[in-house]
Amino acid sequence: MARIAQTCSFCGKSVNEVKRLINGPGVAICDECVKVCEEMLKEDPAMQEQAPDTLPDVIPTPQEIKAFMDQYVIGQDDAKRILSVAVYNHYKRVKYGKKMNTEMEKSNILMIGPTGTGKTLLARTLARKLQVPFAIADATTLTEAGYVGEDVENILLKLIQNADDNVSAAEHGIIFIDEIDKIAKKEGENPSITRDVSGEGVQQGLLKIIEGTIASVPPQGGRKHPNQEMIRINTKDILFICGGAFVGLEKVIEKRISSHSMGFGANVEEPGARDLRSLYSQLMPDDLIKFGLIPEFIGRLPIHVALGNLTKDELKQIITEPKNSVLKQYQESFQLDNIKLTFTDDAIDAIAQKAIEQNTGARGIRSIVEAMMMNIMYNIPSMSGVKEVIVDKKAVQENRDPQIILGEDNGTTSLPSDHH
Repeated sequence: MARIAQTCSFCGKSVNEVKRLINGPGVAICDECVKVCEEMLKEDPAMQEQAPDTLPDVIPTPQEIKAFMDQYVIGQDDAKRILSVAVYNHYKRVKYGKKMNTEMEKSNILMIGPTGTGKTLLARTLARKLQVPFAIADATTLTEAGYVGEDVENILLKLIQNADDNVSAAEHGIIFIDEIDKIAKKEGENPSITRDVSGEGVQQGLLKIIEGTIASVPPQGGRKHPNQEMIRINTKDILFICGGAFVGLEKVIEKRISSHSMGFGANVEEPGARDLRSLYSQLMPDDLIKFGLIPEFIGRLPIHVALGNLTKDELKQIITEPKNSVLKQYQESFQLDNIKLTFTDDAIDAIAQKAIEQNTGARGIRSIVEAMMMNIMYNIPSMSGVKEVIVDKKAVQENRDPQIILGEDNGTTSLPSDHH
């Protein structure tokens, strides 16, 4: 009978000093040494370059990716085309990188556009099509390590959690960092006088994980502790999409363009007269540096996607057409109570107009509809015989009650007088 070892053959610790001692033919290894071996294998380049098994067998083509986005995102066709190609190339690089003779660099993406133009929705829809884990982070909550706020590595923890703690799956996910323009250096800052807690320091902190590194992530979030067990994750194949409104960037671009076209006969446009989409299409890296992003950070985001303000017609389409449109969601909800919900064309037009007036883009549509529907949703389930609810222009513009049609005599009624 083989003798059971009482000490680890690698570190020499006794069975009483470790949690577990695993015996083999003539050798034994403790749980601590197993963990060290696991970390060494993770850091081994040969192990890192293995083809991932968490990606789909067939990567969707750019046309397939765009067609999927068209179902959920209205307008922004140029942006969808650029994103489709960029994401296709990224996951092709991840899947076949080991077989390629030339090493392809990762192409992270910078999305620039006003609030409510669909930046977050585009990123989320891409992740859904590729069936990869997805996480959203807000750049304004990030600070340099050692300051009150959120460490950069905690972004990775969100991705791991959304991958059901499958680190391999998380390593091929997509992270969207919103409000990236808010960590730009402010003009006139003097780093010798005050520490830049939320600007250049955070850009520097993001550089490594965006480019690709093996990061140590605290499993419970928050601050790192010396004796804390860390989750190790390789970020070289994680696609980072950064987005921001970049208010004022258009003035930087206009100033550069106008200075190049000065002279007799030059066509000088008033600031703001240009369409944002066409203006952002002329974006140069130097414009972003003048805005306050450091050159190294811009270099990690080589693909620039410009989104313009949504037109009224596009907003109307957003209200009605996407698979998950707010209108379809409410209609489905009412249908569960056997009630037909109808929005007239002029009501849809009025909702779009409100979103334009509030300057909230597509993001404001849900808030407008939610506020308008609150009293209806509160009262209708308690009313009997209701067959249809019709929302018209006056209900939107004047905050009036909708028309409620009863079933038997096709008559109408109104909400209880005390519903306010």
